[in-house]
Amino acid sequence: MGTDSVEKYWYNLATGIVEYGRLSPSFDRAGPFDTAEEAANALEVLRANSAKWDEEDRAD
Repeated sequence: MGTDSVEKYWYNLATGIVEYGRLSPSFDRAGPFDTAEEAANALEVLRANSAKWDEEDRAD
């Protein structure tokens, strides 16, 4: 993984805190996101993606 992902925002799933750069272990991180605001909404994005994928799986 290049340095591009280091210079992004991540959502820490364990703490609920937005981090700049890959500070936490990978299993605790969601991202990368371009802005801190996007990272703060990570759980909503993950839920929406999961619902979309579930719907696609049911359609197949």
